[in-house]
Amino acid sequence: QRCWKVLIRSPPAPMAQEEYTPDGPLAREIAANLPYFPYKKIDRFYDIGGLLKQPALFDKACEALAARYRGQQIDAIGAFDARGFLFTPVAIKLGVPLFMLRKGGKMPNAISGKGYTTEYDSKDGLNIQRDAIKPNDRVLLIDDLIATGGTLCAGIELVHALGGTVVECACLVELKALGGDAKVKAAGGHGCWALVSESVLTVPGQLVEGYVDDGEGH
Repeated sequence: QRCWKVLIRSPPAPMAQEEYTPDGPLAREIAANLPYFPYKKIDRFYDIGGLLKQPALFDKACEALAARYRGQQIDAIGAFDARGFLFTPVAIKLGVPLFMLRKGGKMPNAISGKGYTTEYDSKDGLNIQRDAIKPNDRVLLIDDLIATGGTLCAGIELVHALGGTVVECACLVELKALGGDAKVKAAGGHGCWALVSESVLTVPGQLVEGYVDDGEGH
């Protein structure tokens, strides 16, 4: 008679708070995998593709984001088009619904916000689906990086339009010199928490001979 062995993997141990301290040991390990390139006419464009090549470390990054918000009664997470979608695992780890904040013409049953500006250029308003959240929902907004805060503020506007409250915004990286956190607070987003700042992002990308900055707005 054939006997099958079943392996049951135990859940990971809870992350200690010091592991998700901004610019702490985990943040520095992540920063070592976020090289910068001259791109979109910006001297230092941080490439999250380096982190995605390290699945175990990327999982730790998502766990650090999730750990901050456990026990805070988050009802839904809003992720921004497009790199914010990479952080869907945070919603899975917290066991809460995720909704998308997208460019116009990408989703049915949506409302549009006002135009906004980023460190790159001016943008048309973002869209949110009408049933993404309910009135009085406590919402966490998540993206890969905060610079000037324009994108996050556009998302806050849409959450407020549907009657929700933005508990906080969360990003993997914050470029503090650009003052985005203050703009998020002024927009009613209660600030932006980030794991990594530009002070520990020191790894230049390796430029091939003939490298060309061919970046466009997104």
